[in-house]
Amino acid sequence: MKENMIITEKQRPLWQRVIAALFFTAAIALLIYTFYNANFSDKNLINIGHNLKSVIYVMGIGIGFSFHKSIYIDLDTSKFRSTVEIGPIKLGQWKVINNYEYVSVFHQPLSDGDKIYEVNLWYNKNQHWELYEKYDYNEALVIAFELSERLNIDLLDATTPNNYKWVNKTATKNNKTLVYLD
Repeated sequence: MKENMIITEKQRPLWQRVIAALFFTAAIALLIYTFYNANFSDKNLINIGHNLKSVIYVMGIGIGFSFHKSIYIDLDTSKFRSTVEIGPIKLGQWKVINNYEYVSVFHQPLSDGDKIYEVNLWYNKNQHWELYEKYDYNEALVIAFELSERLNIDLLDATTPNNYKWVNKTATKNNKTLVYLD
């Protein structure tokens, strides 16, 4: 029996969680105020609609300050699930992936000159699933390495354009530094 795997972002900083809590509290207070003072006449329905729209906006800001992403991998059944989590609520669907080929790490340039590193799982010849994005190359590489080890597949470092290199995982583990195949 293989062990399952969870890849998750770090918890949001305390100040972001406090701001999110304030926005969620404000949204609930506005919702209670709206229905407590509701007079369901035709004239007042427009005001109720505006207040409900405000509740949605305030909740959206709270969600923006509180969500994080996770990947759940069930290696026994080859199921993968990418989720967006807001507190105990997890949104995402399971996807069955068979015929793993390799894991790759590559970068995408951003408009401000920075790079974001992506970890992809390639399967069925030319299909891939975007597992993870990180601003730090080393974090992305650790995630890709661990996944390739668990799935017993190869790892491709595609961070240098037109100079893709396969990682020698055995030598990398032994030397504790990145070693490529010749």
